[in-house]
This record gives sequence, structure tokens and C-alpha cells, in this order.
Amino acid sequence: MAANNRRMSGKKGAQVGSGGQRRKGLEGKGPTPPAEMRKKHKKNRIATAKAKQAARRPAPRGRGGKGTSEMVVGRNPVVEALREGVPASTLYVQQFIDNDERVREALQLAADRGGINLMEAPRPELDRMTNGLNHQGLVLQVPPYEYAHPEDLAAAAADAGEDPLIVALDGVTDPRNLGAVVRSVAAFGGHGVVVPERRAAGMTAGAWKTSAGTAARTPVARATNLTRALEAYKKAGIVVVGLAADGEAELGDLQALDGPVVIVVGSEGKGLSRLVGETCDFRVRIPMPGGAESLNAGVAAGIVLYEAAGRRV
Repeated sequence: MAANNRRMSGKKGAQVGSGGQRRKGLEGKGPTPPAEMRKKHKKNRIATAKAKQAARRPAPRGRGGKGTSEMVVGRNPVVEALREGVPASTLYVQQFIDNDERVREALQLAADRGGINLMEAPRPELDRMTNGLNHQGLVLQVPPYEYAHPEDLAAAAADAGEDPLIVALDGVTDPRNLGAVVRSVAAFGGHGVVVPERRAAGMTAGAWKTSAGTAARTPVARATNLTRALEAYKKAGIVVVGLAADGEAELGDLQALDGPVVIVVGSEGKGLSRLVGETCDFRVRIPMPGGAESLNAGVAAGIVLYEAAGRRV
């Protein structure tokens, strides 16, 4: 009888309600994460190994060299970068992250594009990678940009049977201005943009975003010395035209825009540097009846490119 009582004592009697916790446990947890995000999955191991190899591998240098890799940090910046087609090699996602709409969209955009490694990492590791920035659990690694050589831009024009139409930037340090110039060059049939290697904006994620995707088809070349690059263009028969508020001629009077030309745009504050200004064949000004002292590089380049494109139709 005692044994029977022991067996009976193991049976469950009336239970206190769960307060809805069991029902919540039955609710869905959203879409299944991609295979690359699932621990112990083969694709996760492969993606992890590739990301580690890429981090250790030194960047090869082409004729125009490569930039440095960059991190886009934070949920909104990461989602915007993926929407705009900014090149990316790896999307890092914090372990046990709150799965909100932006996180889901970032994962979906990365998966849809393909070629982006998805890596899960603990928060301390993301803190280390971003030097303590507020990454909100999402970090996007942008690979180094592959710059062209200044000679490549003229060669591409020759291959197309066209007169070169190139923009060179002198002292422009805002990546958004570079992105705007790239967009204008693409819009008006130009053959590329030249930037100095030092003290100048490069093709960062910000420049890519401002270019609205046109950076994928418009080359940006990097010159070790901008003055020497312009001199090389002149020897190749290309006219170098510098924009300056005190230019000797007005834009509308310049006949050189009809043929092979490099348009040099300086910074908004300082304009053209002395050596670059002396290297130019012509220094022209854009008429501004409204009395503005200067235009930013993106606007100035767009005006001159529009004028040049109109003469080439």
C-alpha cells in the first residue's frame, strides 16, 4: 500500500495558471535565419573561415592602388548602405540581438544580394571592431575600393571612340561631394574622376551612397601627384580646364569643351591650389548673377559637365 501511495503521489494535481507564458512560447519567432547565421551549420563554418582569411590577407595593389576597408556602424546606416548598393564583404550581427524590423531588413538585403558573409559575434567583439562606437548590434564591412589609374580613363574614352571628358578634384575632402561628382559624370557621359592620393576624399561608403549607385559604372582614379597626372593628360592632347572664381574667361565662351578635356574643380573654400592652377591651360569662371561667392564641387562640376555634354550632342 505504501508503494502504491508513492506511485500515486507522483501524479500531478491542480496547477497554477501560467499567465499566458505557455501561449507566448508557442508564438513564431520570425523567419528562419539564413544558413550562414546558424551555428554548427556547414555554411556558417565556411563563412566564418572566409571572413577570418579576408581579415588577415593583405590587400593587393593594382595600378591605381586600393583604399582601406571601412566599417558602417549602426542599424539605420547599415540598412541604408545595403539599400544603396554599397559594396560589402561581411555583415556582423550581435549574438542574441533584439530582432526588430531593421535587423530583419538588413539580413534580408544581405541575403538577397549574395556574396556577403553573415557573421554572428558577441557584443565585446563588435565593441572592439568599432572602437566602442554605438553599433546597435549591426556592423557592415566595406572592402577596399579598387581605384583606376588616371591613364585608364583616357584609354577607356579612346576605346569607345570618344573624346575624353574627365573631372579632377583638387583638395575636395568631403566624400559626399566626391559621390555627387561621380553621379554627375555618369549622368553626362563622362569617363571618370581623378582624385589625389593624399588629403582628399576617397571612395568611402558615404561617397558610394551619394553617388546613388553610379559609382559601380563610373571609375575613380587615384593620382600619386595630381599636377603630374594633369601634365600627362596635356602631353596626350587633352586640354586641362580649371574652375576659378577669378578665371580669365567665362564658361560659355570656352571652346575647349568641344573636345578632349579634363575639368579641374577645387575645394569650396580654397579653390585650386597654386601648382594645379598654373598647370591648367585655361582658368574659367561660372557666371553667378545671384552673387554667391562659390559653389560646392558637386554643383560646379555638374554645371560644366552639362555645358560640355550639350556641345557634344
